[in-house]
Amino acid sequence: MSYGLKFTCLALILSFQTAAVAENWPHWRGEAGNGVSTTATPPSSWSDSDHIKWKVAVPGRGSSSPIIWKDRVYVTSAEEIDRSAAGLPMFRFVTLCYNRSNGELVWQKTAIEAQPHERTHQTNGFASASPCTDGTHLYVSFGSRGLYCYTLDGELVWKKMLGQMQTRNMFGEGSSPTLAGNKLIVPWDHEGQSYLFALDKKTGETIWKVERDEPTCWATPLIVEHAGQQQIIMNGENYARAYDLETGKELWRCGGQTQRPVASPVQLDGLVIVGSGFRGAFVGAFELDGTGDIGGTDNVVWSRDRDTPDIASLLLTEGRLYYYKAKTGLLTCVDAKTGEPYYSTERIGLSNIYASPVATPDYIYLSDRDGTTVVIENSPELKIVSTNSLGETIDATPSPVDDQLFIRGDKHLFCISD
Repeated sequence: MSYGLKFTCLALILSFQTAAVAENWPHWRGEAGNGVSTTATPPSSWSDSDHIKWKVAVPGRGSSSPIIWKDRVYVTSAEEIDRSAAGLPMFRFVTLCYNRSNGELVWQKTAIEAQPHERTHQTNGFASASPCTDGTHLYVSFGSRGLYCYTLDGELVWKKMLGQMQTRNMFGEGSSPTLAGNKLIVPWDHEGQSYLFALDKKTGETIWKVERDEPTCWATPLIVEHAGQQQIIMNGENYARAYDLETGKELWRCGGQTQRPVASPVQLDGLVIVGSGFRGAFVGAFELDGTGDIGGTDNVVWSRDRDTPDIASLLLTEGRLYYYKAKTGLLTCVDAKTGEPYYSTERIGLSNIYASPVATPDYIYLSDRDGTTVVIENSPELKIVSTNSLGETIDATPSPVDDQLFIRGDKHLFCISD
């Protein structure tokens, strides 16, 4: 084989390997945690019959988002199985694996059958935490019903119980675990003693846990790196905080957040941006080299105190930060480094938002609880491309990968593709 041919073959192999990594969606907010795929090219318009490659009924209920690894799609659900007992019904807590090409069920595993110890909000079920994967194992959290590690073929590797959460006003649970190297980072904020856990992802054993003086929070941790040190960024009602990934030591904190935060942070070039919007409004961009309480210091690069998101998380793409006002569909876009707006509280035809926005290189997908998804251009100007409906509630965040968009509705999992 000639040198030129060898070089060409090597380049093709490397290109294929790079594409294989990019064509996964291993976490509910994507690879970097910003809600972005840098390669996906799904359709920009569809209906309940047009561009639907497949549609499958998902048993039970859940607002956890689908994750995708290679040729498989994974979701979780809580299926009611018995109402005869006093109090809440019994549920079957399940993980389902579907064939990505045709929607056929590959496997289904029951983690546990259990009666929840407390109720949940009418818009929240008992399977709201999204799974995550490192490409070898699948990590599933049912919160008070336990953590479960499976092989990608559905074989149970380990399980761990962390206790029972007492959530504010019995609104239910929902924070998702996050992978970082050999660690599984598990948030545990509730009305009892709150913690942040780092578990060994191979065994489930606790590497460290730190107490948090925070009430119920539904945000998911974000892993960032600064000056060779990995930090865990966590939202919280009292403070947004950073922890050292290796030890769990708190590195810095900043107040200003609102009650019962849900939105998860995003990152850009040495900045993390954290926001919340229930009974108040706050979004702030923080440099990562601070120590102690950084409120009022230069480590707070910018902040805004109006029109910030509640349930849906922030989206950061192409240096622009997108977010809704509270749970409404009023959309704001600002420069992520300065906080200066491109536009603010624009009406785009949405009204009641739980799902977080996601982006591809060309488009941004914004979903309403009524089943509507508005697609806009990924640009500094607001340009609506299409308005689409699937005819059922969308609470879960969509997952864009390759030429497909996966949307978990109230009753079905949809694969939208050309």
